Amino acid sequence: MPQNSVLISGLSRWLGLVLLVLLSAAARAQVVDDSTKVMYGPKTTHVIFESEVLRDSTKGTPVDTTLTHWPQQRFWLHDTTFQQDLGAVGTASRPLLYQPNLELGARYGRNAFDRYAHDARTVPYYDSRSPYSFFRFIQSGAGEQVFEISYSRSLKKNFSIGVDYERIASNKVLAPTRGSRDALVEHSNLLLFGRFQTDNERYHLLFNISNARHRGVEQGGIRPIINYKANGTTIDVDRSEVDAAGVPILSNLFKYNEQQVYLSTAINYEDRDELYFTHTYRLLGRGLTVYHTFDYKRQYNSYADLALKPTADPGFFYPRVLGSRGATIDRSQFSQVENTVGVLGRTSAVEYRLYARDRVASLTSETLTDVATATDLKLGPGAPTRSFHQFFVGGTAAFNYRTIYAVETAGEAYLLSLNQLSPDSYSLEYWLRGRVRTGPLSAEALINSYSPTLTQQEFIGNHYRWNHWAGERVNPISGVVNGKFSNTNTQQLTGRLQLKLPNVLALRQQRFEASASLVNINNLVFYDAAGLPAQLDVANQLLIVAARHKAQLGRFGIDNQATYTKGGDVNGLRIPALVTESRAYYEAYIFRKAMFSQTGLEVYYQSAYRAFGYSPSTQQFYQQDKFTIGAYPIVNAFFSADIKTVSVFLKVAYLNQNLGRDGYFATPYYSGYPRRFQFGVRWNFFD
Repeated sequence: MPQNSVLISGLSRWLGLVLLVLLSAAARAQVVDDSTKVMYGPKTTHVIFESEVLRDSTKGTPVDTTLTHWPQQRFWLHDTTFQQDLGAVGTASRPLLYQPNLELGARYGRNAFDRYAHDARTVPYYDSRSPYSFFRFIQSGAGEQVFEISYSRSLKKNFSIGVDYERIASNKVLAPTRGSRDALVEHSNLLLFGRFQTDNERYHLLFNISNARHRGVEQGGIRPIINYKANGTTIDVDRSEVDAAGVPILSNLFKYNEQQVYLSTAINYEDRDELYFTHTYRLLGRGLTVYHTFDYKRQYNSYADLALKPTADPGFFYPRVLGSRGATIDRSQFSQVENTVGVLGRTSAVEYRLYARDRVASLTSETLTDVATATDLKLGPGAPTRSFHQFFVGGTAAFNYRTIYAVETAGEAYLLSLNQLSPDSYSLEYWLRGRVRTGPLSAEALINSYSPTLTQQEFIGNHYRWNHWAGERVNPISGVVNGKFSNTNTQQLTGRLQLKLPNVLALRQQRFEASASLVNINNLVFYDAAGLPAQLDVANQLLIVAARHKAQLGRFGIDNQATYTKGGDVNGLRIPALVTESRAYYEAYIFRKAMFSQTGLEVYYQSAYRAFGYSPSTQQFYQQDKFTIGAYPIVNAFFSADIKTVSVFLKVAYLNQNLGRDGYFATPYYSGYPRRFQFGVRWNFFD
């Protein structure tokens, strides 16, 4: 475990104590009379985000109590984009569709579990006249679980504080050893947050302290059962899941708990701790405000498999063993401190923000030595400790002319490396974005140049080792010659249309959105078929067309969206040509208007594509060319309801299983969940 584990454990206990104290205070709170219940509610409780404060606005928005996204699984987590995962809640994931990178400089590059942790920049803060709390609980028959409880209250007129605890978990669907309750993933988030402002509103402070703990069993995917003989003894003769040529028969791999998997003792651990605050002070009203942001974060990753199989085993999972032959423990820790200082302001026609950022970061790692055994684990240094001191500048500006048109610009640049001992040779990194909007039409241009992540530059573990730093072309351990990576450069042009359509016949509340993007990507760095980082020497071009239409037809509602990507099935990229999601529902008041309900269907569809494979020891998705995930739809039936401050849903997920096929794959050799029942409840308290 990391050296400061005791400190972090103490922090966790302290935050837990704060949660108990605040909840006790809530339990002691009393409702004076019926008028109190009427006075306090969603309209008196507002959510404020840092992005608003950095625009010199603290009005906030009312708490969302709608049923729109409540039954949809991707909205249960912190990243609501479409993702490729390993078929279960809490497992490693990556964005399914193309997303531009706007993070510059030294970046860790371990993002497989980002979806489940809080982003300090998007933590919600509450402005309420009364204590506000909520809990949500989601459970399925397959073991999926999301639980969150949050409490906040104003200690004074201009000061509020809150605490939030969240647990995300799932059980094994493939090869459970203890039945349906065999844990696969356990993830917890603990968050303390607060806001303060002076009576004259010249000074504002937002702060949050968070830690996340992730423990995920790695199974390596389905291991097809093969009929073969070893030393004259027949092994695995109960059934065959490969054809005569030895190619797996994918349609035979949907037996879920009866399947075999490659790994049974491998576990990934991830710890994240962060202290974050932003404060602003108005110098000249809204025209000139100074601000400062402090961000300390630590991310610790550990992969352990203490029972490596001998390489003579035909089911051996790892591509190679470079150190210990009895066990694997690969650990690394990335720490970063950032200070951002800037000015911002706004008038009726202009809004701006300018800033400078100082970043100090370090990366350390360790792995088992080549003499380590399963009973004598000897850890030694992995890659050399790397330290970075980097300086950035950036800003945004927006201009409006009589609401006829608006021009927005934004950008950031990594200008200077202040650490002469840093292994990277400095090269300019930047991103620049410009947008013009008039009426329903807008156009945007984005260009950027960024270096590979630190993990792509260097990694030393028991199964993979590489080094791409400048001046270190030969890996001293493996002897492999590694070339230096150049910056990845992209150019993107996007046109958008947003319309509120008139009522046509019975169709009302119609909204239509569409966009088209041309993307050019040069020098893309990715993980190749061997699981090693590589850089393309040719450019890739993407055409991305997206559309969404929402409308009401009496009591019926529809919401359809689709994204088409051309050019996504090439080296370095693996993007389905078509991804769609549709919802159709009937809404009505029932029980004498005591309950508002929606009953309907959700349909998700993605076209066939050669999805990335997953390497658990490096926590990276890599290119593979042998496994094609077939096109498939997933149909869900749901009923959701709202009773004053309580929202519930009942859902049958993957309703169409066994209609044409017995299952689907989320990632090569990782099957998605079978048909199951899901239940969720959310309860808001405003007193």
